[in-house]
Amino acid sequence: QVQLVESAGGLVQAGDSLRLSCAASGGFFSRLVMAWFRQPPGKEREFVAGMSRSADSTYHADSVKGRFTISRDNAKNTIYLQMNRLKPEDTAVYYCAADVSYRVSTRDHDYDYWGQGTQVTVSS
Repeated sequence: QVQLVESAGGLVQAGDSLRLSCAASGGFFSRLVMAWFRQPPGKEREFVAGMSRSADSTYHADSVKGRFTISRDNAKNTIYLQMNRLKPEDTAVYYCAADVSYRVSTRDHDYDYWGQGTQVTVSS
């Protein structure tokens, strides 16, 4: 149904910035709550940031608050994750996620649609 395609991640140094994007197919974007999750090596998937359907509410995990910013462009059916002042502990596979809902959830099982994941590696 809904397909999410993420941009490539990359290898960066600590303190650098990187922006990820996630494009949704099917013209459903305005109906979707969107979020970013990540899975560090050897760890469980964790919530990073989310945005409501109307973009009037955002939520950022404490670990990234003040450094990462989620945004969406409904005209392009795309969400972004702007990552600033990256740290080695930010190294993970990053996934975008979507769900037909009205509120952002921090739980991965609340999202029905997922991007393919992209590797972000932050070196010391």
